[in-house]
Order: sequence, then C-alpha cells, then structure tokens
Amino acid sequence: MGFWSRLRTVLADTRPLAQPDFRRLWTANIVTVIGAQLTVVAVPAQIYSITGSSGMVGLTGLFGLVPLVVFGLWGGALADHVDRRTLLEITTIGLVVTSGLFAVQAFLQWDNVWVLLGLFALQQAFFAVNQPTRTAILPKLLPVEQLPAANALNMTVFSAGAIAGPLVGGALIPVLGYAWLYLVDTVTLFATLYAVYRLPRMPVATAPGQARARTPGLRAVWDGLVYLSAHKILLMSFVVDLIAMVFGMPRALFPQIAHESFGGPAEGGLAFALLFAGIPAGAVLGGVLGGWVSRVKREGLAIMWAIAVWGGAMAVLGVAVGLAPVAGGLMLGLALAMLVVGGAADMASAAFRQSLLLGATDDAVRGRLQGVFIVVVAGGPRIADMLHGGAAELVGPAVATGGGGLLVLVGIALVALLHPRFHRFRLADAHGGNLPG
Repeated sequence: MGFWSRLRTVLADTRPLAQPDFRRLWTANIVTVIGAQLTVVAVPAQIYSITGSSGMVGLTGLFGLVPLVVFGLWGGALADHVDRRTLLEITTIGLVVTSGLFAVQAFLQWDNVWVLLGLFALQQAFFAVNQPTRTAILPKLLPVEQLPAANALNMTVFSAGAIAGPLVGGALIPVLGYAWLYLVDTVTLFATLYAVYRLPRMPVATAPGQARARTPGLRAVWDGLVYLSAHKILLMSFVVDLIAMVFGMPRALFPQIAHESFGGPAEGGLAFALLFAGIPAGAVLGGVLGGWVSRVKREGLAIMWAIAVWGGAMAVLGVAVGLAPVAGGLMLGLALAMLVVGGAADMASAAFRQSLLLGATDDAVRGRLQGVFIVVVAGGPRIADMLHGGAAELVGPAVATGGGGLLVLVGIALVALLHPRFHRFRLADAHGGNLPG
C-alpha cells in the first residue's frame, strides 16, 4: 500500500461529501456553527455587562435547558409527523429571526436582561426541534455504512466551531460590540437555509406496526419512549452516554482547577482557556484522524472502548490536578493531553451512538429518538456540573475529577457484565429497524 493510500485510511472518511445534499448541509454548517458560537459567547457576556452578576448569567442554563428538554422531545415527535424538509425550513427561519432580534436589541441598546433570556429560550426551542430533524434525515441521504463517517464529519465541524467561535467572539466583543456579532450569526444562518431549501421533500416513511407519530403530541412522545424501552440496545446507548457524562464530565471544576492547581488568575487566564479548549480540540483531532470509524464492524464494542478511554483519561486528569502543586507545568501538559484524548474518545463514542440510532431504527421513530438524544446530550453534562461542583466542595477538585473517571470505568464494566448483547452489537445486522429487544 502506497503512502497516499495509507494516509487516506487514517484521515477522515469523506465519502459522504460526494452526496450533494449532505455536502451542502455540511459546508453551510462550517459557517453557521462559528456564527452560532459567537452568539453563545455574546449572550452571557452581554448579560454580565448589564447586571454584573454571575448568578444572572447562570440563568442562561435554566432558560436554555427547559426549552431543549420540552421541545427536544416534542420536536422529535413533530419530525415523525410532517415532511422533514418543511420542518427544517420553518425552524431555520425561526433561528434566523431570533438571531436577528438579538442584533436589534443590541443595536437599540435596550439592555434588558429578561429580553435577552426570553430570546435565548426561544432560540433554544427552535434549535431543539431543528437538530433532531436534521439528524433524522441522514439515512435518507446516505447508505448505512457511511453514517459513522457522516456523524464524525458533523461533530468535527461542531467541535471546531466550539474552539474558534469563543476565541474569535471573545476577541471581537471589545472591538465590534455585541450587535455586530449577533448580526454575523444572523447572516451566516442563511447559508444553512439555502442548503435546506435545496433538499428534496422528505415525508416520513409509513411503517405499519411501529410507533408512528399520528399526532405530534404527548401520546406520540410516549409512543417513542415505549419503543425505546422495548429495544434494550437503543436504551443502553443512552445509558452508557449518561454514565460517561454524568460521572466523567468535570467542566464545572475547570475555573477552580485553573486557579488553584495551575496558578491562573481567579477571573480566567490562559490555563482556564486551555482547559476549556482541550475536549473540543480532541474531538477535532479525532474527527480529522477518524478514517478508521468506517471500518469498525462491532459498533457496540467500539462505543464501550471509547467510553472506557474517556473514563481513563478523566481519571488520569484527576491525578494531574492532584500533583499540580508539585510539578505544575508538567502536570498542566498532562492534564491538557488527557482532555484531548478524552475529547477524541467522546467524538468516536458519539459518532457510533448516533449511527446506531439512525441506522438500526425504523424511519417512523427516528425523529423522536433524536429528540431523546438531544435531551441526554444536553442534560447529562448539566447534571455533571451539579454533581462535580458538590463533590469538589467535599473532597476537592482532584478527587472529584479522578474519582468520576473511575466511576465511568466501573459503570462501563457493569454494563458489559449485565448487558453483553450491547457490546456484541453490529449495525450491519440490525439495519432497517430489525433490532433485537
């Protein structure tokens, strides 16, 4: 095998980009994600500039989580009821409008924190419907064997935006002000709107005997949850993610770790920025070097190993934090390396779990399961913030971080013992909804 052939097996699998509709969505997302991250930075910064209160900034978590949970579940049911292209058009327009309203209030200098929080909640509601719908269309665009590669490509773009957006936004706020950042977000969303407009019509496939959403209400949401509970492979994909995130996500401790362990200033500093950038940087690196994901044949085992690597990395991170007073610079390097390793492992886990949900379920329930996915992805780290914060008060950030990583390893070991069918799962054997209970 020649050098270029070997290199192609290491680098990201770009075959999904040969499909024109996927390529347009993915390319538009490069621009849109960075614009969206500018708003992610600008909203809390503007609230703090108005109130001077970190408590008021913390309300963005509540105003963001509630719409994500409610509309994530309901939006998934809606995505199983109406033409998905139409739903994407409506919600993308909603995102454009809310982003434009952010710009308007900033240009007019209203300086009203409740207007900001209300717009943020509305934006998150549109996002919570848009995201499950966008993901649910992938099996209509791509063959099942390309789903892991497509999910890895999508996550790489999102993670790159999570690095670039805050860095660019933080630097530009003093130069341009909040209004122009919101306006940039508004303009970039038109790229996604164009890509959505070019999609073909995407009605939900009829599947007799399956949990088809007849009406997008509570009964449809409940039917989707019943479907999930009846298919243990799918259910365990959410359980293992919750194990990884609830016990192993120490981001709430990064400010304290940066200040107390690595000597950064209380208000932030370089160590603080590097810690927050570590996980998304690892996800980008894992995506760029993710050519191997398309060659994996036992997706269940791959998920288990990826989460085990994540837990191990967080356990070593705890050791680095604990030894920082003795060897600060060296331990900061080790801590960042573990965050990068963890981010790459999390990217792989998410790509395989998303592929399982897309490729192994019937089209009539894909939207609702993607809604549950959004709730788990959004809710798990927020639960982790509370648990890690409380644990650090009792045992310190090093033990809370390292102990959380060890609990991830224990949890994954228990899943392997109690549910062996999950780590034996192969997507090729379950395509089209032919999934064991």
